[in-house]
Amino acid sequence: MASPTRVRQRKTPGAPPPAGDYDRDHDEDHVDVVFQNQKSRSAFERALDTPQASAAVVGVLTALAFILRFYKINQPDQVVFDEVHFGKFASFYILREYYFDVHPPFAKLLFGLAGWFVGFDGHFSFNNIGDSYTDSHVPYVGMRALPAILGSLTIPIVYAIMKETGHSTIIAAFSACIILFDNAHIAQSRLILLDAALIFFMSLTIYSYIRFRKLRYWEFNVEWWSWLVATGFFMACAWGSKVNGILTVATIGIAVLIDLWDILDHRKGYTLDHFWKHFAARAIGLIVIPFIIYLSFFYVHFAVLIHSGPGDSFMSPAFQETLIGNELLTNSQELRYYDVVTMKHKDTKVLLHSHPDRYPLQYEDGRISTQGQQVTGYGHEDTNNHWQLIPTKALPETGRGRVVHHDDVIQLLHVNTQTLLLTHDVASPLTPTNQEFTTWAKDDHSRHNDTLFFLQLVDGNAGDVWKSKSSHFRLVHVPTRVSMWTHTKQLPEWGYKQQEINGNKNPSEKSAAWYVDEVISSENNLDFSREKNVPREPKKMSFFKKFAELQLLMLQHNAGLTASHPYASGPMNWPFLLSGISFWTENDTQKQIYLIGNIVGWWTCVIAISIYIGIIGADLLARRRGAEPIPDQVRNRLWNSAGFFLLVWAVHYLPFFLMGRQLFIHHYLPSHLASALLAGSVLGFIVSDKVNFPISIAGRMTRMRATEYADLGIQGPIVVGVFAVIMFAMLVYLAPLTYGTPGLDGDGVNSKRLLSSWTLHFAAKVTNQVP
Repeated sequence: MASPTRVRQRKTPGAPPPAGDYDRDHDEDHVDVVFQNQKSRSAFERALDTPQASAAVVGVLTALAFILRFYKINQPDQVVFDEVHFGKFASFYILREYYFDVHPPFAKLLFGLAGWFVGFDGHFSFNNIGDSYTDSHVPYVGMRALPAILGSLTIPIVYAIMKETGHSTIIAAFSACIILFDNAHIAQSRLILLDAALIFFMSLTIYSYIRFRKLRYWEFNVEWWSWLVATGFFMACAWGSKVNGILTVATIGIAVLIDLWDILDHRKGYTLDHFWKHFAARAIGLIVIPFIIYLSFFYVHFAVLIHSGPGDSFMSPAFQETLIGNELLTNSQELRYYDVVTMKHKDTKVLLHSHPDRYPLQYEDGRISTQGQQVTGYGHEDTNNHWQLIPTKALPETGRGRVVHHDDVIQLLHVNTQTLLLTHDVASPLTPTNQEFTTWAKDDHSRHNDTLFFLQLVDGNAGDVWKSKSSHFRLVHVPTRVSMWTHTKQLPEWGYKQQEINGNKNPSEKSAAWYVDEVISSENNLDFSREKNVPREPKKMSFFKKFAELQLLMLQHNAGLTASHPYASGPMNWPFLLSGISFWTENDTQKQIYLIGNIVGWWTCVIAISIYIGIIGADLLARRRGAEPIPDQVRNRLWNSAGFFLLVWAVHYLPFFLMGRQLFIHHYLPSHLASALLAGSVLGFIVSDKVNFPISIAGRMTRMRATEYADLGIQGPIVVGVFAVIMFAMLVYLAPLTYGTPGLDGDGVNSKRLLSSWTLHFAAKVTNQVP
């Protein structure tokens, strides 16, 4: 063991620093073995930092976490908030029915596994908030136990993160208590929701990366590789649990870039070969391995969900035909000329329709129309939805030459009125920039060209056959190149409130996709029965095609969640707890679950972030003027450890300011955990002018630095103890809103509304007494 007086060797002026000296002067660290005499520390401080005391503290914190998260976990015995989604997804895994969701499948697979393990048969539908689990004999407690366990285990991980970054037992307990006694984390961990899994794997990612960084003087050994791979594994689990987990990936990515930039510094004496070895190692451990793990979640997802389900319609026809029992697989048929069919719009599901009524001579805006026969979108079965496929080329009497193919030019004959579908350069009724669709008598050939349409199959290739159900297509007008299109706005009374059909001037418009819904009859007017309802083997589709298609849809639909919601809130509100979310209510008993955090802990974290930024800013200004107000090792700890926590907080928080989708306060929970870690670092800086130093594992060539300890004295335990008691008191005070029991009268509800912006149910109206 090195002597504590052997701190640095004298350097020759002008000589280049040996490898490691520059690092030693500008980083914190070097040894994980305590060799300094501890007599200067208080006995209480020394006792708390023994392994036995630390284990006892974390044991108590973990036990409390399990108690608080499992307390009355069977209440309410009804579907709560987004359990309508994630409970339902678990049932789909058990039934093996395909579904679609914007989040990756890992956490939902775990819920499905938990449900299967506790005997759930998957037949409860989770349709509405308030549906009874008890009446349907659903083993919901076992499913809720999974997030409760993960949420409880997050507490010792938070504690371990603080210990690994050099903080004392008291400071580690302080950060853990902020999460332990937080109402929002407790409420989110007691229900079938994704956030507990996301936060659990995010915290494991942080812990693993810190352990990896502490081994930087033992690079490329087995333990170094183990923690690097562990970081990538847990990072993939966070990403695979919820789409927000991509922010954890971004956090580690930024930290790694900073790390590599540091290794590239020539003053540390590293060669470029050494740099590229580190780059390759991180690429393997933090890109290749995590991506393979992330892919594996989807591989299992597709392997389990092999039957047709409610998510079929989101997917392409080719994808749907890989599912057992899918309608496209069982009923899809090749289309031949002279078949009579109905056609449905892919997005709005209305049928292409026409009737003898004509467009009015003059529209509401004063424009004059052609008074042509109306062509509309109609949502119900009707014989006016029937269209016959007419060829524009000579056909053989029989055989496959009568099959319709991609890029064929066709006409569509409206059966009831014996008129051909037509569009021309005339403004449509509701969309003046688009073309009017109407029909023309089939025996009048004066406008033959205006009745011609290209049949373009979506993602079709030359020679592809047009099929009912499974072939999405665009009908593109030959002369004007517009696509037949519709939208949800309804026509006036003269159009019977049906949807407008018009010509979109973008021939490749994605929303101009249609499909043949039903084949009414074949060309000989017999009931259509070619291979109908004949069982078929599911088709094959490569995993990577499925994965790419689903990823694109997930991104599109996540970005499209822009509808208003009464409990949506902006990121600016979250750190201050200005609003929460009503999860569940029961009118008869006036019980409710309202997701809101522990205001003591959340505001403490906001104050800590402000103090930290102030400390760093003041230190930068002082150093600019030649002053050194903070010792090197303390400054390095503030920049490297607390700075990393600030990075985690910022990356998990600031991107939400750029998002246009629905946002809720639970999106802030990962950032709140990071702010709790930062709050512990700030408290340690305030109550002690020293840090536990060094903390990294010394390498074979590392020269030791003098060890020191952060002695918090008696004020540290007192501050943390008082804080924990206040947080627990606030937790208990808000408990009726967190646990959904007991019910409160109007005045009781008003007393729990600590901020006027909290929208609680069953509140009593405040009236003024008139003297």
